[in-house]
Parts: sequence; structure tokens; C-alpha cells
Amino acid sequence: VQLQASGGGLVQAGGSLRLSCAASGRTISIYVMGWFRQAPGKEREFVASISRSGGGTYYADSVKGRFTISRDNAKNTVFLQMNSLKPEDTAVYYCRGVGGPAYDYWGQGTLVTVSS
Repeated sequence: VQLQASGGGLVQAGGSLRLSCAASGRTISIYVMGWFRQAPGKEREFVASISRSGGGTYYADSVKGRFTISRDNAKNTVFLQMNSLKPEDTAVYYCRGVGGPAYDYWGQGTLVTVSS
């Protein structure tokens, strides 16, 4: 499966962005989907994940209450709604699909820059 992330950009602190991750080649309904991010000079970190059905979501403490992950399996797309953005949210955001040890896919990143 190929994952294509989009929706990044430059936004002021307190603003919002919505990231999308569109999949092709295979349905994402069989994968747990997630978002990760990597800030300059830092390691990649977990942001949020969503179960196959969408009934279960998990968030890093740093984004809880501000970010919302969702999925539309019919459209083969996962979303990350980011509200109340902070400068420390600045990073390259990556989507990931996991269906087991042999099925672990990463998309290319999309850059989010939050100015103070």
C-alpha cells in the first residue's frame, strides 16, 4: 500500500490544520493507522492512532484534547485535525499503516510549521 500525506503548511499559533493520508494499492480497513512526527533535531514520535474500525483512538499526552484522528475506510483516507496549534507542534508529520509484522507502511511526510 502507498500512503500519501498532505495538508501541511504554515499557521500561526492557535490556528488549525487538517492533515490527510490517502492510501492506494490496498484498502486501509485492515490496518491500524497512525500519525507520527519528527521535529528538527529530534527523534520521530507517536502522535495518534486509530483502530481498524475507527472505534478506538489513542493520543500522545502532548496533543490530547487538541488533535483528533479519524478515518474514512470507504475513501481509504485517514485524517488528523489539529487545533490550538503551538510552536512546539512544528514538525514533519508522517502517516503509518500497520497490519502485522510484515505489513508496516509509512507515507512521505508533510511539513507543519507553527509560528509564534
